Amino acid sequence: MRVALYLQDAHPIRDGMRYAQHAEEAGFEAVWQAESRLVREATVPLAAFGAVTERIGLGSGVSALWTRNPALLASTFSTLDDLAPGRAILGLGAWWEPLATKVGVDRRRPLLAMREVVTACRALLNMETVTFDGEFVHLDGVELDYVHDERRPKDLPIVIGATGPQMLELAGEIGDGVLLNYLVSPAYNEGAMERLEAGAAKAGRSVDDVDRPQLVVCSMDDDREAALDAARLLVTQYLGQQPHIMAASGVPQSLLDRIGEVLTWPATHEQVVEASRLVPDEVVQMITASGTPEECRAKVAEYVAAGCTCPVLYPLGPDVDAMIDAVAAWDD
Repeated sequence: MRVALYLQDAHPIRDGMRYAQHAEEAGFEAVWQAESRLVREATVPLAAFGAVTERIGLGSGVSALWTRNPALLASTFSTLDDLAPGRAILGLGAWWEPLATKVGVDRRRPLLAMREVVTACRALLNMETVTFDGEFVHLDGVELDYVHDERRPKDLPIVIGATGPQMLELAGEIGDGVLLNYLVSPAYNEGAMERLEAGAAKAGRSVDDVDRPQLVVCSMDDDREAALDAARLLVTQYLGQQPHIMAASGVPQSLLDRIGEVLTWPATHEQVVEASRLVPDEVVQMITASGTPEECRAKVAEYVAAGCTCPVLYPLGPDVDAMIDAVAAWDD
């Protein structure tokens, strides 16, 4: 089974470097670094992971399309490819509210913005000279102007982080892949596959031509209740902060409303703990792979059966190495 590791900011970067090495030794195909909040941007830790590994892929999961000029975005990931040739993966997303507004980003027409940025970045990474006069991207005879290093097209897939139906369709049309979100149910994937297939058809290709890695929260512990409780806090946070994602997975609106009454933005730890008491085990297990190793494996298999091509496991437990070893022991 293809499998990858997802790291946020729960661990020091030097620990992440060791986890990346361990994951590579265990046969994981990639390590993805989050860049969703104003905590840790992706490319610095990815460079650190790349410097201590030889084969494992290095993906941003996902970089915001608004916060870097597309020429700088292409240059940044081209630089990562210089460090780790053929291993960099440019994951792009449209970011989220209310964070975007709070930092002055206008998320106007995100589908068009994504199309323009992907088109421009792909051409630049192919070592083309790019002139582009769009609504969001404006380039005038721009190229990645290497002087001393070899000028070569970069084998660097562009993967679109998508949750909503329109962005999923766009990913199917123009992406080398789609990074499916976490904290969704396997049933959500069925609708996602339909949108990806529709987008792929626009480009004259099959949905099988679109890679479909998926973030999967994995809270694994021989103590089942401890695993569920660890995942419950994260689930609660997202129930309050991104209810649209939760609603897409069938979380009852009544629960979302009750959570919304308790949590504010930004939520305090105490608020999250209080709200978590409202979240039943069934909701936790519906949208995460949580419980014993056997339960986690069974849930991951559900995501794969529903269209995920590579589970990207987000470890919640304190022992990341144990999770890597447990997953490596799973048979195909």
